Amino acid sequence: MKVVYNWLKEFVDVTASPSDVASRLALSGTNIGSVENGPHGAIIDAEVGSNRPDCLGHYGIARELSAVYKLPLKPLSPKPAESATKASDAVKVEIQSPELCGRFTARVIRGAKIQPSPKWLKDRLEASGVASISNVVDISNYVMLELGHPLHTYDYDKVRDHRIGVRRAKPGEKTRTLDGLERTLDSSLSVVFDGDGSRAVGIGGVMGGAETEISFSTKNILIECAWFEPIAVRKAARFLKLHTEASTRFGRGADPETAELASRRAAELILQLAGGELLAGVVDVYPGKRAPKKIQLTRTELLRVMGADVPDKEIEAILGALGFAPVRIDQNRGAAGSLLAAWECTQPSWRAEVEREIDLIEEVARIYGLDKFPPRLPAARQGAQRLPKFEPELRVRERLIGLGYREILTIPHVAEERDTLFRPEGVAGARLSNPLSEEAGVLRSNGLVTMAAALEWNLNHGQRNVRLFEIGRSYRLERSASVETPILTIGATGEAREKGIYETAREYEFADLKGDLDAVGALAGGFEWKQGGAAWTHAARRGTIQFHSNNPNTVILSEAKNPGLIAAARTSSNPGSLGVAGQLARRVAEKFKLRQDIFLAEIQLDPLYAQIRAAKEARRYEPVPRFPAVERDFSLLLTDGTPFSGVVKTIRSLNISEITSIDAADLFRGKNVPAGKYSLLVRVTFQSREATLTDAQIGDFSAKIVSALEKNLGAQLRAS
Repeated sequence: MKVVYNWLKEFVDVTASPSDVASRLALSGTNIGSVENGPHGAIIDAEVGSNRPDCLGHYGIARELSAVYKLPLKPLSPKPAESATKASDAVKVEIQSPELCGRFTARVIRGAKIQPSPKWLKDRLEASGVASISNVVDISNYVMLELGHPLHTYDYDKVRDHRIGVRRAKPGEKTRTLDGLERTLDSSLSVVFDGDGSRAVGIGGVMGGAETEISFSTKNILIECAWFEPIAVRKAARFLKLHTEASTRFGRGADPETAELASRRAAELILQLAGGELLAGVVDVYPGKRAPKKIQLTRTELLRVMGADVPDKEIEAILGALGFAPVRIDQNRGAAGSLLAAWECTQPSWRAEVEREIDLIEEVARIYGLDKFPPRLPAARQGAQRLPKFEPELRVRERLIGLGYREILTIPHVAEERDTLFRPEGVAGARLSNPLSEEAGVLRSNGLVTMAAALEWNLNHGQRNVRLFEIGRSYRLERSASVETPILTIGATGEAREKGIYETAREYEFADLKGDLDAVGALAGGFEWKQGGAAWTHAARRGTIQFHSNNPNTVILSEAKNPGLIAAARTSSNPGSLGVAGQLARRVAEKFKLRQDIFLAEIQLDPLYAQIRAAKEARRYEPVPRFPAVERDFSLLLTDGTPFSGVVKTIRSLNISEITSIDAADLFRGKNVPAGKYSLLVRVTFQSREATLTDAQIGDFSAKIVSALEKNLGAQLRAS
């Protein structure tokens, strides 16, 4: 809002410079964008918060300055001259939807002359960024900028039957607004009607209608000043994509008590600038009147929250200047600085957001000066305790950072069509009832959609080599109940190794992703990989992840005590799966316009954290072996499609306790390898804690391994 410095001085005798006024307003909680000097004096650009509709008018800003500078606020009490004829005989008002309109006032002026506004009025409006139209229309805008309460003027002779009111709009009803556009309405909107109610002559709280607008031929004027329900106005402005000065003020919660004052102020100015005869009284229908709320403030709570005291006179002066009318109610009313001091305050009609004692403390603190309260920590009643997930989450984060990934944080609001690309079958998306935009209509059903978007953004901004991870949540509906699942999402693209003096560049591949995930899985005792994957993955470069089935420390779902772990397992597309990883399929990558290979993975965190804790608890000290280890290499011919995990499983099934590790040392396809097969060099390490292994023992173990591989996997031994 543009605040005209000279306009403020009409309500409070402030002598400080505009820059000092802006600084003091900023320190007391009003954001200031800039201070500019123009042809109409200094203009302060104030960014008023959504909870302070009282500051969307110059009088409200002046009230803040009166509290800050301890200056009296000049009352605004317009007293326009009235004729003997009553306004109630000239116009009828009806509110058919009190849930949408809590107050509606009407005044009538006859014999006014519509003409251009005087220079002072044009200058004020121009300084505030509002174009001048005519004296009467300009006055309605002027009063809105002065008091912060919108109002509207009608051509009285164009109002059918001289009857006006508010009702709910009819589905599909159309009306033409002041901007000349015909708009289709919805039943959630309120409209101002005239006559028998069949015609809408305005959209409640948003914009007036073109059929009854003021023109230079207008002689008689109907002044309407109402109060419309804030939520309904915000919905109407969003539905119509029509955001106006009026909808901004009504949508934040204008003061219903100001409606009659604003109407009277407008009538006074119209009589001054357009002449005419004001009919006596006002037609005021007020079904939504609320009793003033009482709020209590105690010194003990002020001390507890702020950590320092404020003198009694300061408290009473601040709250009094802001309109809370504090009254001392404790038994020690005569004792200044009493720890038992208490004040009863009355909530002003223009401060509906102040409802609790803590709100009053905030008012006192911001005006008194937050810099006057010493910085100190509150007294702790008990020691801080880390959440159970803290340590495993920290270890996962450190492991990924050590592997070269960067952590990101994304907004979970995504487009429906993008979310469906990664959403498993049978999972219902969590749609937002009031989305910010069409591109943010649902909460992500997994983290892959936002990770793909993050990689897309980086690639579009010239970052070709990217490795990211995010610790977040996915959101799904299960039998109409919302389910939130903690997840780890990993994304990578570009080069796994950049070109250097001694090394050539190498592209990131699925094997890199799998290796990094195995490094994370090592924290929980290791992962086991299975073939297959989700629909978004490349058919040849993907896999599902689960814990080793032979791991004695694996947490069983039926034995888990953590409800988050159970929920995570039940919402998985595969109950036995911990996560999925793979290269992004080309058809999905094209939706994001990604022109290089993208690799993604997602793991459920609750079972991972539980397994990391279980692995830590199961860890035991073992002395360093006294006897040497022996390595044996097995060069195998395997059928294409036989995974290394099958080799490991087959060897482990022999239950040879002396086997300490099984590794894939080399893989070869090409010359001297039959079609449909590949050569795999498997390195097995043997070690005993009781004695040095003999050649005979090693030979026996090797024979058993070869026999099992030949029988179970059809492997052929090339060399040993």
